[in-house]
Amino acid sequence: MKKYFIQKEPFVVPTTDGKLIEEHHGLATTNNSAISIAHMIAPPGWSEPFQTPKFDEYTYIIKGKKQFIIEGETVVLETGQSIKIERNTRVQYSNPFDEICEYLAICTPAFSMEMVNRED
Repeated sequence: MKKYFIQKEPFVVPTTDGKLIEEHHGLATTNNSAISIAHMIAPPGWSEPFQTPKFDEYTYIIKGKKQFIIEGETVVLETGQSIKIERNTRVQYSNPFDEICEYLAICTPAFSMEMVNRED
């Protein structure tokens, strides 16, 4: 039995906002509840509702910029920067800029709709 797994077919999460989400490891792909790793591309003008996740989320910006509103404070990350947002923190993610934002998101435990706590 191999002691490694190469992900060649990430799960593409269906979206309606133009954002590309490719989960490489996590609940949807490898049934791993401990961690999720996703490659994402957010188009210009994209945003999500505020949320208070029950997981830590790490974000690494590959290209472009991404805006975070964290407990009322606005933070902008640029190419080559990363951030950790601790679980139970109210946050909104967006790309209000006029270029795409490509990034990696790592969640521990793994991302799930039941744990993200998005506001309406």
